[in-house]
Amino acid sequence: MRTLVAEFKPSSIGSVQFLPVSLFASVMGFSGLSLAWREASMLFGISHVVADISGILAIGLFIAMTVGYLSKWTIYPQKVKDEFAHPVTGNFFGTITIAILLLSSVVGVYNRIAGQSIWVLGAATTLGLSYVFVARLFKGNRDPAHAVPAMLIPVVGTLDIAVAGGTMPFPWAHEINLLSLAIGGIVALIFFTLILSRLIHYAPIPAGITPSLMILVAPFEVGFLGYTNFEQRIDSVASVLFYFGLFLFVVLFFKVFKKSVPFGASWWGISFPMAALAIAALKYALYLRTWPLITIAAVVLAVLSFVLIVLLFRTLKMLLAGRLLDGKS
Repeated sequence: MRTLVAEFKPSSIGSVQFLPVSLFASVMGFSGLSLAWREASMLFGISHVVADISGILAIGLFIAMTVGYLSKWTIYPQKVKDEFAHPVTGNFFGTITIAILLLSSVVGVYNRIAGQSIWVLGAATTLGLSYVFVARLFKGNRDPAHAVPAMLIPVVGTLDIAVAGGTMPFPWAHEINLLSLAIGGIVALIFFTLILSRLIHYAPIPAGITPSLMILVAPFEVGFLGYTNFEQRIDSVASVLFYFGLFLFVVLFFKVFKKSVPFGASWWGISFPMAALAIAALKYALYLRTWPLITIAAVVLAVLSFVLIVLLFRTLKMLLAGRLLDGKS
């Protein structure tokens, strides 16, 4: 009888104390997927169904992650403090504020006032977090080995303020968007140089965070989106940003998507950079209407959709198997 009971006893999925903040990147990914498919509907004349489903999933993931992480903060506050103070994983707290910004665009399609309110919250928290992380750098004694792609997230994430708020009607929104482009653009140049130097002159980054290399694409594609939203046009500067980001994506694709790279929560770091590339390609294709750009946009959107579905199912599989929140992954 005891053996029979043991067989039907549900296995634990782990502890919330091991919930990684980096999983908020899943919200960024599906928000980006929703926005990408909405652009695709204008380019290809297809239904908004996929965009709507992706948007609902992004909102659901954000609610689930927020409840989970607030529980972690309440029950295990020291774990959260340690994660925030960590020179590498602490950068992923930027995924929370960026997720809020992207959700403002997702929600804004259905309710303009709600979208604007969420954008104000996202802009304020993103700017505040960028201040904290830049101030932290000036303390000095930082190990050059910690100059990894993830350090772009909390500060360069300010570019997403202009991405989500390029058309906000507030009289002060123009200057906030300009401020965000100034911070994100200049810091992106500095950090990109530091990270590239570390990748070239030091030992390769650990296999577990190899997927985060794809984050290097984000400053250029998010920069393209923020710049074009602000200027309301696509010019040579925007084109340079787009094409260099596309070049980086091709280079990094074959370094990231390898069987030797173990699967874990860090894989979600590839989701929004790819989504930003897809949105940028679709927007550019809508502007020029040339077959090479339309083909690139279609291929990147298809790859993004496939990758996010795989990431979602593999993450759920890890969660149900008790490996996602066991403190070992």
